[in-house]
Amino acid sequence: MRLIRGLTNLKLLSRREDSVLSRGCVATVGNFDGVHLGHQTILDQVKEKADHLGVPSVVMVFEPQPREFFQGDEAPPRLTGFRQKFETLLASGVDVVLCLKFDETFRSYSGMGFIDDVLIDGLKVRHLVVGDDFRFGCDRAGDFRLLQQVGEKAGYSVENTRTVTVEGDRVSSTRIRHALQENQLELAGQLLGRAYAITGRVVYGRQLGRTIGAPTANILLGRMAPLQGVYVVAVSLPDGRQLDGVANIGLRPTVDGRQPSLEVHMFDFAGTLYGQRIDVSFRHPLRDEIKFDSIDELKDQIARDLEDARAWIADHGTVANQH
Repeated sequence: MRLIRGLTNLKLLSRREDSVLSRGCVATVGNFDGVHLGHQTILDQVKEKADHLGVPSVVMVFEPQPREFFQGDEAPPRLTGFRQKFETLLASGVDVVLCLKFDETFRSYSGMGFIDDVLIDGLKVRHLVVGDDFRFGCDRAGDFRLLQQVGEKAGYSVENTRTVTVEGDRVSSTRIRHALQENQLELAGQLLGRAYAITGRVVYGRQLGRTIGAPTANILLGRMAPLQGVYVVAVSLPDGRQLDGVANIGLRPTVDGRQPSLEVHMFDFAGTLYGQRIDVSFRHPLRDEIKFDSIDELKDQIARDLEDARAWIADHGTVANQH
C-alpha cells in the first residue's frame, strides 16, 4: 500500500504516466478514527468496486482531523493516532491512503474546488463511496447531491455508505468513545471488531517505576485518550511475544500531571524496549487514576494493582491462553 501526503504530492503524482492513479481509482473520504466495523464495511464497498473496475482503492483522511482544527483541545479524544490508523488500513487491504493537511488553506476550498482539484484532477476518481450526509467545502455547500450532479458530467459515480448496527444502534467512533469512557471494554471491542488497543513508541521516562519495584515502558500520547485509569492489559512486542501486564493511562497526577502518557508494567519481562513500538490492548479496568499525597502511597497502591491484576488474570486466563 502507498501513502500519499499532501495535495502537492497528489498533483505531482497525477501528472506521471506511471502513476498508481493513472487509470483512476475508487475512493472514500473520512476520519476513519478507530477503523471500526462501520469503517470496515465501507472499505469492503470500496475494495469490491475497485476490483470490479481494475483500479486501486483509496482512502482519503485528514491531519489534523477537522474537529481538531476547529476545536483544538476541546475536540473529542482520538481512538487511534495517525500511524496506528494507517497500519490498520494497510492490514485491511486498501491500496492507497491519501493524507491531506487540514489547515486554513484547505478549509478555504469551495465545494466545487474540492471536487475539481482533489477528486477529478488529483485522484481521477471513477467511483466515490461516501455517506449521504457528507458535507464539504468552506461554505459546507458541497453535499452528496452535488457530487452526483458533477459526477454525471465528469464520468464518476457516487455510492452511499452502508450502515452497520450492533445491538440495534449504529456503529460509530462517537459510540466507541463513549463506551471506553464508561469502561465498557467488551462493547468497544464488539464495535471495533477487535480489542481496543493503543500502539506507540517506547520513550525514556523518569525511571520512577524502577525505584518503586514496577519498571514501566512509557508511551507519550499527543492527546488525552478516550479512557483513563489503571487496566489489565495484553502487550504485543516487536519480536512477537505476548505478555500480560498492568497499565496506567492518563496524566500521572501524583508525579507531574501535565503530559498524557501510557505506562505499562509487563509481568515476567526483563529487558529494554526504548525506541521500539509496542501494542497495548486493554482487557479489564482496575481503578481510576488517583492523585496520592506521597510517592510511598503510590508505591503501596501499585503493589495492590499488581496483585489485583494477577488475580484477574488467574481467573480469566493469560494472554498466551487467549491465542
